[in-house]
Amino acid sequence: MHIPDGFVSGPVAAATGLASVVALSIAMRRSQNAFGIRRAPVLGLTTAFIFAAQMINFPVAGGTSGHLLGGTLAAVILGSPWAGTLCIATVLIIQAVLFADGGITALGANIFNMAVIGVWVGWSLTQTLQRLLGGYKGRLPLAAGIAAGISVVVAAITCAIELALSGTAPVNIVLPAMSGVHILIGIGEGLITGGVLTYLMTARPDLLPGNQQEFKGWVVPVVSILLIAGVLSLLASAWPDGLERVAENLGFINLAEQVRVSVPTPFADYTINGNEGIGTSIAGIIGSIVCFGVAFGIARLVRPNNA
Repeated sequence: MHIPDGFVSGPVAAATGLASVVALSIAMRRSQNAFGIRRAPVLGLTTAFIFAAQMINFPVAGGTSGHLLGGTLAAVILGSPWAGTLCIATVLIIQAVLFADGGITALGANIFNMAVIGVWVGWSLTQTLQRLLGGYKGRLPLAAGIAAGISVVVAAITCAIELALSGTAPVNIVLPAMSGVHILIGIGEGLITGGVLTYLMTARPDLLPGNQQEFKGWVVPVVSILLIAGVLSLLASAWPDGLERVAENLGFINLAEQVRVSVPTPFADYTINGNEGIGTSIAGIIGSIVCFGVAFGIARLVRPNNA
């Protein structure tokens, strides 16, 4: 759902950019109590994991692919939607700047859709569903999985409205097209979210909020992230993602070529100077390391003085 340059108009880009700046400013302040010494590594690991996982596009119907957005997963693992917003925004900024994934002019819209709308819808629904399911901790993966799937559809609807307001496509066409394909992608999102949380609750409860266990160590999560970024990313589906497929079907895909604002980088399209294979593996590993470093730095920056 990464919007490229050219898909949204100047006014829409400016409005969503302003909204995203305000949301991130609030998130920085509201996250001050979320990261002590023990929780700072968790933000870094979560951010690196979501970056790596987003490299793996899974196929859905009609020659279309999707990938994890991760907003609900980040908020639940970090125990705070504000921290989840910082996590997903960090991923999106690094993707746009280092990997040309998502437009620079559309960065505000992408942050608004995925790091604000996606995170908050997923978090709010998770809390509501958890209460409806009796509040049992063991049902958290089910509640979060359902919420994650719905959050993807809501974020897609928000994206469709932005495209319609930009004059890119009529709302009565782009809205059902975007929501329809992202219902299928949302199913994958829900399964991944529920699966990851089930694993963490069983094998690594120290990575979840509210658990008093000491941080067990870096080896397993770090190796897992590097394997996902460096190996599993090579198995990603080459089919266009949901937004790209809709743009092709509705005839506005060429707008991305007419308006391209890029920062020179050797990692464009998750390759090394256009070389795939080993280049993709190296780019994925580098991206994961950068995501961890930036997120860990943010956690240390916003932590309370006595933490």
